[in-house]
Amino acid sequence: MSVPELIAAAGDRLTATERRLAEVILAEPTLLAFGTVSELAGRAGTSRPSVVRFAHKLGFGGFSELQAHVREGISEQLLRPSQRIRRMEEGPGPVQRALEGALAALFEEVTPQRLEELARPVLEAQQVWILTGETSRAGAHALHSGLTLVRPGVHLVEEHSSGRDLGNARRGDAAVVLDFARYRRHSVETAAALARLGLRVVAITDGPLSPLVPLAEAWVALRVPPVGPFDSSVPAVAAAELLVSRVAAGLRDAARRRIDRTEALWQASGIYVD
Repeated sequence: MSVPELIAAAGDRLTATERRLAEVILAEPTLLAFGTVSELAGRAGTSRPSVVRFAHKLGFGGFSELQAHVREGISEQLLRPSQRIRRMEEGPGPVQRALEGALAALFEEVTPQRLEELARPVLEAQQVWILTGETSRAGAHALHSGLTLVRPGVHLVEEHSSGRDLGNARRGDAAVVLDFARYRRHSVETAAALARLGLRVVAITDGPLSPLVPLAEAWVALRVPPVGPFDSSVPAVAAAELLVSRVAAGLRDAARRRIDRTEALWQASGIYVD
């Protein structure tokens, strides 16, 4: 589990001092990865023994063990694709386990209430603007394809044409942003600009430390495992499909009429092979 997940799991058992430590760590994760016990204690206004007790509360033998766990996670994120290939040479087993774990985490995270929160801005928006990074691109395409079938005014924003396309974005619209570490500058800065314009932002990202979270009215954190040389697209696609299904259910007859009209046009144009 990541440190934010461990903190969330321990939430009710944390003392006031430990909550201060948690807030410092969530605000500045590199301090935990590369700082000292004294630096962390000083930043939180507490003592070295309190930091050690905090590490114990999260399930570690001490601060050094907690720090090693964090550094290992960072190292995994920063591995070059060529290095990841070598780690996958043992066969499909690790990939299968990683994907199964990521999907299980997704369904734990996306409760009916959370899905409702994610879907509400999309249901109520005049137009929907979809922004994406690289790893999340497959999810963005799935979201665009699905939403376009059930409602009008859905746009997938490409980086090279975003300045032109987003000229039509207005208050009353929604922006759905999909991006994971390493976050694309374009997706983060464009989401921030849209939020300033008054658009409601929905973020599909990878944790509470994502730069998209402070911008979002609703957000969800996915576990994105490395699969072969690259990070998996499966969690983003699955999250997109869940969101489309909830939006379609919310639109009800309007979605059905739109799908029927589209199907009729496909039939009339002979788009499919008999």
